[in-house]
Amino acid sequence: MNILLLEDEYSLRISIEEFLRDIGYNVDGFTDGNDAYYAIYDKSYDILLLDVNVPSINGFELLKKLKDENINIPAIFLTSMTDIDDLKEGYRRGCCDYIRKPFDLEELELRIEQALASYLQNKSSIIELGPELVYNLKTAKLTYKGEEIVLRKTEKDLLEVLIKNKNAVVSTQMFQDAVWGEYVEPATIRVQLNNLKKKLPLDILQNRRGLGYIIER
Repeated sequence: MNILLLEDEYSLRISIEEFLRDIGYNVDGFTDGNDAYYAIYDKSYDILLLDVNVPSINGFELLKKLKDENINIPAIFLTSMTDIDDLKEGYRRGCCDYIRKPFDLEELELRIEQALASYLQNKSSIIELGPELVYNLKTAKLTYKGEEIVLRKTEKDLLEVLIKNKNAVVSTQMFQDAVWGEYVEPATIRVQLNNLKKKLPLDILQNRRGLGYIIER
């Protein structure tokens, strides 16, 4: 499980990183909104923990940019703000929860678990990839006109990364982190993606030369 943490208070950021790593999460910490924004295009994240008042792009604007670009990742704001208008602003920007500073790290753990569970529950398990081409996230089955298309495990994993980032380009690094979790030759990733592409009856998987791959709908 990959978490992006945007927090410019050094001691708090380090404490959160160490706590979440100790309980099994992979955490990338950032102090600058721009750096966090570009990191989201380089790696697949499952949840965002965003401070509001940070350099460059603040947390509100960062989440708005992602939503405008059809990148939907559950987000929790970490903030000392207490004004109701600030809270309303965060929810308008698309966050799923707030946690006010100072907070107990075990409370943060619970909020993360709740946000992920709610996100997965609300997200449809049936993904339409094209006319009569659907993927069932619960059963991990791809069907076309009701007939199953048999995929190998790696092909399923690649397809799910693409689905999670639908309408956004997925880089080789993102595939490597999400599917293999360790270094693999870029040529190996390309071969696996080409194998997947050959099995798809519709031309939905596109290569953006020098950038990565995308499923557009």
